[in-house]
Amino acid sequence: MASSRITSQLSQLETTSNAQQRSDGYLNALENIITSFSGSDLSANLIAYIQSILADSIGVIHSRPLLSNFVERYGKLSNNHVKIEAGAAAVDVLAPKIVSYEQHDTDLKNMLANAYEQDEDFTNSAKTLQTIVLDSSQGRNVSDDDKARVWMRICRCYLEEDDPTNALSHLNKVKNVIHSVTDQTTRLQFQLSQARINDSQRNFLDASASYLALSTEQIIDEEERLQALSASITCAVLAPAGPPRARQLGKLYKDDRATSTPEHSILEKIFLDRLLSPSEVAAFASGLKEHQLAKTSDGSTVLDKAVLEHNLLATSRLYQNIPLASLGALLGVDADRAESYAAAMIESNRLSGSIDQITGTVHFFPTALDARSVVLETRDLRTWEGNVQGLAEEVERVTTLLQREEAGWYERVAGTAMAA
Repeated sequence: MASSRITSQLSQLETTSNAQQRSDGYLNALENIITSFSGSDLSANLIAYIQSILADSIGVIHSRPLLSNFVERYGKLSNNHVKIEAGAAAVDVLAPKIVSYEQHDTDLKNMLANAYEQDEDFTNSAKTLQTIVLDSSQGRNVSDDDKARVWMRICRCYLEEDDPTNALSHLNKVKNVIHSVTDQTTRLQFQLSQARINDSQRNFLDASASYLALSTEQIIDEEERLQALSASITCAVLAPAGPPRARQLGKLYKDDRATSTPEHSILEKIFLDRLLSPSEVAAFASGLKEHQLAKTSDGSTVLDKAVLEHNLLATSRLYQNIPLASLGALLGVDADRAESYAAAMIESNRLSGSIDQITGTVHFFPTALDARSVVLETRDLRTWEGNVQGLAEEVERVTTLLQREEAGWYERVAGTAMAA
């Protein structure tokens, strides 16, 4: 509750007819309140003060400079609890008269949002920022940069509260103006938030692409770029197996910086279609976030599903056909589940093959499933050609040695071969 001395002083100032005396009196009263009170008493007296300077008897013309001074002094308060209590009340007092004090209202709400965030109350910070007037009817110029800055801050607050739905709604607002935003920091925050939202909603392939783009921004510190690259690799590993993921893995594998990330080992194995062992999967899982370990409809985690699908693809590179029971043993699941995953991947064109349910066998069809496959097949063909040439040269060398060292034996064998 406000001090009776302060309320009495404020009441007298409201009825003072001399504008200069009233202005000086209010400035002195505010100084007195800030220096004489603390805690809840300070909050109560600040609330009484702003109610007084916004009274109808003061008038907008005289209230504006007093409110400007209040907002300036409010921003310098060190007690965060006082800032939240007094700021929230001040916003409520301003609400019916916001048309006349749009800039003051905006500044006050930004400071109040800062106080909420310092208190790790990101929801109230977002709600406060959402009430800022961005489409001014009073000639106040609100640029696309200013709008995007507010929307991005709201988006980040909701992400801190693990609320991707509300975060996405404000990210979409930024998306409508991002082409005209010139502030580099806002643009980078947009990219990062887009990646985080896709990640939290398990759109891992889109998240990987966003993180990868972010990792190439030179304005960001090298350490943060590597963190973005690591996040991109993690999301690519968790994405559904198939040609689109293979292309993304190819981009990451070819990135020279990938060898500096902890995820390089599993990236290499997946890119080269090698089977993943349980120990490797467990080591990778230890670094995942909570939403990346969430259960899917069949009771497995996103990682379990991604690894199983990858190992199924890797198996298709090793075998032309395999019994379902043997496939299940390789994948670490029963035959029915192995069949279910194989059927789903074949149906969605992420695996080329067919299932013979009568014999209980999966048949794999050789095909270039993705751009990476073309690179690998070309490399493998050249390797094969080189091996054939080397074998032919070695046979010729051995034949020459035999002819020279064992001439009699060579002629008998050669004669017998000719006769046959």
